[in-house]
Amino acid sequence: MDFNVKKFAADAGTFLSRAVQFTEEKLGQAEKTELDAHLENLLAKADSTKLWTEKVMRQTEVLLQPNPNARIEEFVYEKLDRKAPSRLNNQEQLAQYMIDAGNDFGPGTAYGNALVKCGETQRRIGGAHRELIQTAAINFLTPLRNFIEGDYKTMAKEKKLLQNKRLDLDAAKARLKKARTAEAKAAQLDAPLPAGDNSFMMWTEEVTKSEQELRITQSEFDRQAEITRLLLEGISSTHAHHLRCLNDFVEAQMTYFAQCSQYMLDLQKQLGSFPTTFASNNNQSSLTPMQSAPLPSISAAASLPASSNSIVTSGFTELKASNGSRKARVLYDYDAANSSELSLLADEIISVYSMPGMDSDWLMGERGNQKGKVPITYLELLN
Repeated sequence: MDFNVKKFAADAGTFLSRAVQFTEEKLGQAEKTELDAHLENLLAKADSTKLWTEKVMRQTEVLLQPNPNARIEEFVYEKLDRKAPSRLNNQEQLAQYMIDAGNDFGPGTAYGNALVKCGETQRRIGGAHRELIQTAAINFLTPLRNFIEGDYKTMAKEKKLLQNKRLDLDAAKARLKKARTAEAKAAQLDAPLPAGDNSFMMWTEEVTKSEQELRITQSEFDRQAEITRLLLEGISSTHAHHLRCLNDFVEAQMTYFAQCSQYMLDLQKQLGSFPTTFASNNNQSSLTPMQSAPLPSISAAASLPASSNSIVTSGFTELKASNGSRKARVLYDYDAANSSELSLLADEIISVYSMPGMDSDWLMGERGNQKGKVPITYLELLN
């Protein structure tokens, strides 16, 4: 094995010298060369940019993918340069449950139909969220990650080299100071030097050697400081680039939220004609099934002609008086609460009539061989 002993010894000596210098600086026993204010500001700006870029990047990842296990799995697949297996996101999972439940309850019923429609909307929102994640990853997260793993690593490497050159410079300054002090002491001896005593000459040579070493280390330090400065001045360009990426991320979010808003508005319109119960659970619990007829929703009631209520009321009065049957058009879907009631489908025509002792909010309805109570608020009596 090719092993250069001299180079190894030199590297070990340099490492030891830097360690000694660093320790003495920390203990306040050695002087430290300070960087100029502009370079210090650039270094602080680079470190601050790296710190906040990491925090923004990580929290954005949490925002886009709240499941920590899924994030870890995606990270592992990314490092392995493999595509992560496709999985349903939260909206898509909810959509699947809603659609399955709606199909199980019956898409022909009001509740089942509503569940299916809600599930389809949640699925569309899930798809929009996938697009948001993909766009944000390409236009926002990837540039931030490239800075952390690329540009900043280069800056940190040059910063470390500058730190080493600065330690070498200060160590050279300390050796020169020590040599000059020893030379001065040797020159101040009053007695003539004994034969063979060349301590003064030795320290003079040491001073010359230290001065040469100082010039070399000073030159290397200045050169590395200039390289580091030029590299760090690119932080301003990094901020400008990240600003453009931030704009892209905001536009992606605006598109996503606009899509979600439109999807929900469409769903709200679809559900507007579905009947809902305004009575609270406590009020319902004190009523009999015959008394607890659900009322149509506000949006559905608003769509009724102004004369609907009067038509139903007057028609019902005629039915009570004559005890005959009339045709009625169903306004909304209605799910029977029990076997004594009749389920209704919007726009179908049924026969209705009143029976003695019935609650005024209900009629008897007939559809072929099917018969049962129906809420009067769901009907429009026909002339």
